[in-house]
Amino acid sequence: MASLSCSSTDLIPLLGGTATNTTAVADYICSRFETIAAKLSDTTYAIDSTYLLFSAYLVFAMQLGFAMLCAGSVRAKNTMNIMLTNVLDAAAGAISYYLFGFALAFGSPSNGFIGRHFFGLKDFPLPSFDYSYFIYQWAFAIAAAGITSGSIAERTQFVAYLIYSSFLTGFVYPVVSHWFWSSDGWASAARSNGDLLLGSGVIDFAGSGVVHMVGGIAGLWGALIEGPRIGRFDRTGRSIALRGHSASLVVLGTFLLWFGWYGFNPGSFLKILKPYGESGGYYGQWSAIGRTAVTTTLAGCTAGLTTLFSRRLLDGHWNVTDVCNGLLGGFAAITAGCAVVEPWAAIVCGFVAAWVLIACNKLAERVKYDDPLEAAQLHGGCGAWGLLFAGLFATEKYVREVYGGPSDRPYGLLMGGGGKLLGAQIIQIIVVCGWVTATMGPLFYALHKLKLLRISSGDEMAGMDLTRHGGFAYVYSEDDELSFKPGLPLGKVEPTNSHPNSPPVAVPEAEATV
Repeated sequence: MASLSCSSTDLIPLLGGTATNTTAVADYICSRFETIAAKLSDTTYAIDSTYLLFSAYLVFAMQLGFAMLCAGSVRAKNTMNIMLTNVLDAAAGAISYYLFGFALAFGSPSNGFIGRHFFGLKDFPLPSFDYSYFIYQWAFAIAAAGITSGSIAERTQFVAYLIYSSFLTGFVYPVVSHWFWSSDGWASAARSNGDLLLGSGVIDFAGSGVVHMVGGIAGLWGALIEGPRIGRFDRTGRSIALRGHSASLVVLGTFLLWFGWYGFNPGSFLKILKPYGESGGYYGQWSAIGRTAVTTTLAGCTAGLTTLFSRRLLDGHWNVTDVCNGLLGGFAAITAGCAVVEPWAAIVCGFVAAWVLIACNKLAERVKYDDPLEAAQLHGGCGAWGLLFAGLFATEKYVREVYGGPSDRPYGLLMGGGGKLLGAQIIQIIVVCGWVTATMGPLFYALHKLKLLRISSGDEMAGMDLTRHGGFAYVYSEDDELSFKPGLPLGKVEPTNSHPNSPPVAVPEAEATV
């Protein structure tokens, strides 16, 4: 935006009259002009801050989507447990990110590896950072923790959730976000000193690597060290589906996540009142935000439809759960390059993301890896593809608009921009895998050795709602107290013999169990 300024020395020759009166009039006009300029500046800050806060609220609403998706994807006997872990991710993550996480991620000035200011939001806010920015980044941090909780669902001790969630949001994730998003980060595409990795830096606009790969790889190690759930594979190694108890909750969670993604991707611009070129035109950052929403939508929808028809051909079924996971895989993939690609390229991104997810799931079955929500395959695999996609399809115009920099800045390989950006993207995949493996792997292994990671086989068979949380999430009997007993009386619905059109009646089975 062009700066607004006024000088009485410029106005005096234009006003005429006596020198004293002319000077007084010029000073008065300039004072009014400066007041208007200050109000416009305040308005710009207010609009940008409101936009960022609204985006933060959308991203935080994704926690509700995660909770519903997780609840529907597990068996009924573990519903209360998985819901509680989603609440824990937000609550524990808020404290750890406030105390340490934000400072390690964005504590500038700092070195290229880790931040070192703003612990506990000390000396905050600044002209470059306001409280709205903290809320937005916290919502991203707890999203990474939520991804991990899905991978280790139905068999993990509650204390392990407390430990890993705090460690992930307070240390592991902030370091990665510093590398790629901070102005001081060694691989950041917006590095302030202009010394960019391979001349381009890493383009991970909203976090295919920073958020999705971090959460997915952390979940991968947790699930590998824990081992599969009881009954997931038979003695011959054949895969046995342990289906979630509610497709309705899965669909509800998917739509909530879809809705929140419009804060996740378009919101990552952070500001909306930024013109591209001269002020007063119709085209600016507000247009780029709209385009980013379009690319996000197209990638997710293409992935969902591709998954629908692919699974129909492979398995012979129209499976709503597979379609929901396909949608989310497309969203996770487009997150890296959503701001720098054309809408048509987003369709390519979604199509490939669906097949990446299918291939990762086939590989998981082959190696007997058990992930109840396919979180590692979806967020880790599709997130990695999203980084490669940005290195292939980022356009020159959009890269310059979003990131600025020199006129010869590298962009997508298939768009004529050379291979340097793709090389930077590959480096991000390698270092994210290495960092999360080096930090979360030993943590999960230590918890395993200390017998703090996995619950007992008896508790797992009975369900954690009953054994760890005092009762089931659902009431199966009119007598609420009975829902807390292992031998829960259930009703078996059978037809009566009195009349062919008689309604069924409930015949109690005293020894039925959940």
